[in-house]
Amino acid sequence: MTTFSSGSAGEPPGSTLVAAMVTELEPLYGRIDVPGAPSATPADFAPPGGDFLIGTADGAVVCCGGIKRLEDEACEIKRMYVVPEARGRGIAQELLVALEDRARDLGYGIARLDTGPKQPHAERMYRAAGYTEIGNFNANPFASFWGEKRL
Repeated sequence: MTTFSSGSAGEPPGSTLVAAMVTELEPLYGRIDVPGAPSATPADFAPPGGDFLIGTADGAVVCCGGIKRLEDEACEIKRMYVVPEARGRGIAQELLVALEDRARDLGYGIARLDTGPKQPHAERMYRAAGYTEIGNFNANPFASFWGEKRL
């Protein structure tokens, strides 16, 4: 079972996880933390409109993900990442549920997210979790699927 707590994307272990995610995606898409990409800064994931969750299991940090304010009722789930050695155990689904629960706690009624064409497993997970395809809400040049779910 994974335990989730609020942390910062700007300091370890959050910053370490985000850096690992960006590095892992670089061979697929190039750098994703560049000008022109949607903002995903530690400030985006800070209260009062955002949060950054860090997950631990068996005493080890295994995942992270952020919530970013978009508009009054909508937020964006970003920077979801599970460390390679913890994959295949359902942690990504647990993280998504935890992020949705936290978004509800923050008062959001809609969650949006995106993923790229070289991550079909992520798109399948999002669709299975109830995200329906919508238009390109965030002008993400790396994405091919944009999804939305009523919370």
